[in-house]
Amino acid sequence: MAMAGLYRRILPTPPAVDFASSEGKKLFTEAIHNGTMEGFFKLISYFQTQSEPAYCGLASLSMVLNALAIDPGRKWKGPWRWFDENMLDCCEPLEKVKDKGISFGKVVCLAHCAGANVEAFRTNQSTIDDFRKYIMACSSSDDCHVISSYHRGAFKQTGTGHFSPIGGYHAGRDMALILDVARFKYPPHWVPLGLLWEAMDTVDESTGLLRGFMLVSRRQRAPSLLYTLSCKHESWTTTAKYLMDDVPVLLSSDNINDVKKVLSTVFTYLPSDFAEFIKWVAEIRRKEDGAQSLSEEEKERLTTKEEVLKQVQETGLYKLVSDILSSEKLVCQMKQISCHQDNLSTIAANVCCQGAGILTGKPGPSYRFCCRETCVRCYRAVNSDKPVTVVSGTVVNGNGEQGVDMLVPSTQMEHNGCSLGSCGNSGMHPDSNDVLTALLLAMPPETWSNIKDERILEEISSLVSTKNFHPLLQEEILHLRGQLLMLKRCKDNKVLGEVAVGTSYRHRLGLNFLGNDAVAIPLKRLNLYAKRPENYSLMPRRGLISPGVGRPGMEYSVFSASNSRGSMIACPLTSLLYRKQNFGLGHPPFLV
Repeated sequence: MAMAGLYRRILPTPPAVDFASSEGKKLFTEAIHNGTMEGFFKLISYFQTQSEPAYCGLASLSMVLNALAIDPGRKWKGPWRWFDENMLDCCEPLEKVKDKGISFGKVVCLAHCAGANVEAFRTNQSTIDDFRKYIMACSSSDDCHVISSYHRGAFKQTGTGHFSPIGGYHAGRDMALILDVARFKYPPHWVPLGLLWEAMDTVDESTGLLRGFMLVSRRQRAPSLLYTLSCKHESWTTTAKYLMDDVPVLLSSDNINDVKKVLSTVFTYLPSDFAEFIKWVAEIRRKEDGAQSLSEEEKERLTTKEEVLKQVQETGLYKLVSDILSSEKLVCQMKQISCHQDNLSTIAANVCCQGAGILTGKPGPSYRFCCRETCVRCYRAVNSDKPVTVVSGTVVNGNGEQGVDMLVPSTQMEHNGCSLGSCGNSGMHPDSNDVLTALLLAMPPETWSNIKDERILEEISSLVSTKNFHPLLQEEILHLRGQLLMLKRCKDNKVLGEVAVGTSYRHRLGLNFLGNDAVAIPLKRLNLYAKRPENYSLMPRRGLISPGVGRPGMEYSVFSASNSRGSMIACPLTSLLYRKQNFGLGHPPFLV
């Protein structure tokens, strides 16, 4: 009797070696003794089979995110927070992925949005030797994992492009262990690393770009304490383009005669739906999940958010933004949009609807849920006399109702608005003024370089510089800048050397700490970085470093450590936002 469908595939051996074969077991045992299987155990604990034929990228990423114990911040099923393929939808609609798969750049974008550190390399940006070093480094620890994007044809396997995590490395045989997430098709198997490199060094026909590999690790803290950039709304591409491409052109005008004019110009042409692009992060919980109090964990998260909010509102830029939004007629339309979204009841209704969808396991458009009522309550944190603002909502849909609480960060600043309930104080929750301030700070510093008046340029550069910010706010702003650059690259499908902010792998990449606030970057002498007026460029020549054009207050001192092979330059660690280029290991030009 004929049976429909396919039951697995026979693994072509050679070139692959079945992990469960006697030879595969021998390779595994030897690799354990050599210390290059440390990452295997965490990965194998969360090994999963892709749930759709085209979900290899999503399955590989969710497996790695769970292995790194990264909290998704949203519930999977029941009370459990857990990464599932269907939760990785921030950069590409799931229906599109199910139909056509996903590109290398979009997987990188997903990993970044999910809260991981990501360093990605296409094969024209690295070398097989560098790849081997990365494989060895990640296989020797359990806090970094490699996801490879390759073509199956190199291994005589059926199919085309595929993603899978690398589970280990055998140095003696120079073989890598592929934990194939298409377990319905092929089992885990060892492959020669040189052949894996050839499989990655192929062009993805859907993008016309080479495949490659990415290093995924856990951030030292949760991404975006208070603010985040969102690509959920389809308008994000317009806003990202405006901020990255259009604003520098607008600021080249001769009519820019003071700093207020600079900010007014940015606000005047800001897309009307910009508020869909930058959000303040609200924490939600089921109403029945807790009593009339906050746990220590909830209290700690809320306190940190409030500290970031306070620091934003203490910046000179915030004061300027507030003045402009309270007086400028030309931003009247934007004020109407902002004021509507500053209303706590409106915010609460929207957030509670979104929260109900997440908590019931049915994320999607909030219009599927209707917020019947909201009210402001004040809870006490455990072992604390400080009241906390909590907005409670009752959300209904066709299947019943769900009670949702939203924890609201607030600061004790003077505010002309209404009091938030019966808390006995007039707190200020995040509103358009500080959200716009955060958005301005998130823009790359070189955005302002087209301003022709040196005095105005110096003043705005000082306002947006993170140099004098508290480390907590510095991290927040650097993360937003990384998000913006990443989203712009994803929009252009040019994830060519992904942003790595605050990575814990600098020591593996040849970066040397010079102290608490500086790092030395090794550079090889043969690379040439063209000078541009908007950012520092480095041009090694004859074993020396030549700084490019700088900006007031942002100079770097040359670190005298040149030799016959390369040189080093010292720069402030807090302003380091480095990216890999086509030259592979140890060649990071950087933006400041």
